[in-house]
Amino acid sequence: MDARINGSTVVVKGPKGELKWGLPLELKASVKENNVLVERPSDAKRVMAMHGMARNIIANMITGVSDGYQKLLEITGVGYKAQVQGKRIVVSLGFSHPVEFLLPEGITAEADPKMTKITLKGIDKQLLGQVAADFRALRPPDIYKGKGVRYSGETIKLKAGKAGKKQ
Repeated sequence: MDARINGSTVVVKGPKGELKWGLPLELKASVKENNVLVERPSDAKRVMAMHGMARNIIANMITGVSDGYQKLLEITGVGYKAQVQGKRIVVSLGFSHPVEFLLPEGITAEADPKMTKITLKGIDKQLLGQVAADFRALRPPDIYKGKGVRYSGETIKLKAGKAGKKQ
């Protein structure tokens, strides 16, 4: 892992790639003994919040370029499936047509053999989370039957519906 500061830009390079991020103007960063140090000029509430945010973003950048991140999405429903074709995911989600989801630069996808689980991988944690949220938004889980796209491990509280209501 190699980190350097170019003015107010933090650049982190590792085996998986390179990430850049613009440091807020209130803060100063330096690299000492392969550690990135973020310093704040005062203890004002806003500056302290920016300091914590900057520290976490830089830590996420370092983890991303060294290990990478991944999100697992599950597709539940009869006939619902997904296929990865290069930089796009073609999904059948109960619409009258298949939906094509284009992946941005830096994000890759893999589908399991049953085509019901999609693994999204990337080095930028924020971008990966946004892509996963956009993919889930294609067909969020239904509150009555649970069909749709959900994050792995996400629990959906199902409603009973009219037939389940007894008086």
